Amino acid sequence: MNKKRIAKQIQEILNELYPEPPIPLVHFDPYTLLIAVLLSAQCTDVRVNKITPLLFARASTPQAMILLSPKDIENIIRPCGLAPRKSQAIFQLSQILLEKYGGAVPDSFEALEELPGVGHKTASVVMSQAFHHPAFPVDTHIHRCAKRWMLSEGKNVIQTEKDLKSLFPKKDWNRLHLQIIYFAREYCQARNHQASLCPICSMIHPNV
Repeated sequence: MNKKRIAKQIQEILNELYPEPPIPLVHFDPYTLLIAVLLSAQCTDVRVNKITPLLFARASTPQAMILLSPKDIENIIRPCGLAPRKSQAIFQLSQILLEKYGGAVPDSFEALEELPGVGHKTASVVMSQAFHHPAFPVDTHIHRCAKRWMLSEGKNVIQTEKDLKSLFPKKDWNRLHLQIIYFAREYCQARNHQASLCPICSMIHPNV
């Protein structure tokens, strides 16, 4: 079975299970999505979704955010981990958005990746989910599944992203990114994974 055929069958399963996957992070515009994704680094979406309402009640725009001090932000977001670094990034990127972009979040990879605390994955999520630009953000869930499903042997998420983009239609990347995350959490977990009970792993590895 070649990778293209596997990818097609995987997509059929994902479309059946998650036809319209919602964005898991609570947000209401590109700026709040950017902040939520930044906070999700090494933190669960569930925890982020408990913290962002507290933060956004104080500041949901760059204008309001820079009225807080980095220490104020840090105290609110502490449960998300890496609070000192993340709070500085949130404060600084809010300043830059005001100074360079009139308070708007730019809709280009290059501009986003120049912002403090924003790497390629965060930029990809914002580009795909806020601006509907074709992107395939790869997190640990997707990286793990791509390897298990024999779609990529990438040693890092950059290679895995390239491999997945070559296998799936560009028009479906944004939805697939979310579908795989939901599937990974429900059926293809990192720990105590039973391949025989996983709808995709059991198809690819029928003898396990």
